[in-house]
Amino acid sequence: MQDYIGHPAHTPHSFYPATGKPEFNDRIHQLVADWGGGKNPALIEEMIGTALRMADPEISEADLKLFNRSLKELRFAAKTFAPYHDRRKIAIFGSARTPSVAAEYQAARAFAEKMTTHHFMVITGGGDGIMGAANEGAGRENSFGLNIRLPFEQKANRFIEGDSKLINFNYFFTRKLNFVKETHAVACFPGGLGTMDETFECLTLMQTGKARLIPLVLVDKPGGDFWQTMIEFMRDDLLKAGLISPEDFNLFSVTDNNDTAVGEVLQFYKNYHSSRWAGKKLILRLQHPLAEEALEKLQLDFSDLLQGETITQSGPLAVEANEPHLAVYARLILVPHRKNFGRLRRLIDAVNLASVAGS
Repeated sequence: MQDYIGHPAHTPHSFYPATGKPEFNDRIHQLVADWGGGKNPALIEEMIGTALRMADPEISEADLKLFNRSLKELRFAAKTFAPYHDRRKIAIFGSARTPSVAAEYQAARAFAEKMTTHHFMVITGGGDGIMGAANEGAGRENSFGLNIRLPFEQKANRFIEGDSKLINFNYFFTRKLNFVKETHAVACFPGGLGTMDETFECLTLMQTGKARLIPLVLVDKPGGDFWQTMIEFMRDDLLKAGLISPEDFNLFSVTDNNDTAVGEVLQFYKNYHSSRWAGKKLILRLQHPLAEEALEKLQLDFSDLLQGETITQSGPLAVEANEPHLAVYARLILVPHRKNFGRLRRLIDAVNLASVAGS
């Protein structure tokens, strides 16, 4: 189970009788049992109950069509991604209008190819331009395409068209959700309004704790300065006006060098593996336990981030019993203030640089 958002939502689920009518709850329970509810029958029962409660005369037909189609898109996407849950993935954003002869196209193609040599799969919007470049570089076998149906411009690129990992979405919000929940890193190449939207969406979700912290790299062609105007605007206007915090700049990096961009992603996972919330506690899973002196240094350097409790190192907590495949990893347990996720990102960086036990 992935922790898609920074909320303590991953506790054993308690069934909520969504219909409010015991006789219907019993019938739903029997229906799911007859159908086969998989590993989470209570959640399936609750979803059916919620669907029944939508039979409300105040809910319009247009709303029902929206809910129905959205759920279908989410189910199909989850089914498509499921066989690849053990592979790390990187989402690559950029303009659909970039020609194949452009330096930005060549940079995106080379970057995607390099990421696959480190066993990453690539997720793009499935269109042409930078998206096509990334799918070309990654190869069809390592590519996903999350295409959006538009009245103009957007069509599946030839490198992903016809592949079983091409998913067509009617709604931007279901498409965006899948970008965020399925990816382990983001690389943004030069692009227009769509690229800006995706870039700031990822930054906003991490800044507010609504998405997992992952590496986000703004990448340009060699010698390019596409991202500099945006950075200057953020620093000279947003930061000076107090609209963002200095720590928000920790959530991303900028480079015009592919090797540096690849290194940013790999460094994030040098020791850090994943995270999960258990109530107020944040569990950081590590590939290797830290040396005692490294743990003490983290405690000292990041005391401002903690709610009065020490950072401890342990094995899996009881709440993680539903993830036995992750039991091999060491854990750091801390109770951070949930208001400065840029600072929390710096903690992960420090963990990756810290000395490990026995080294």
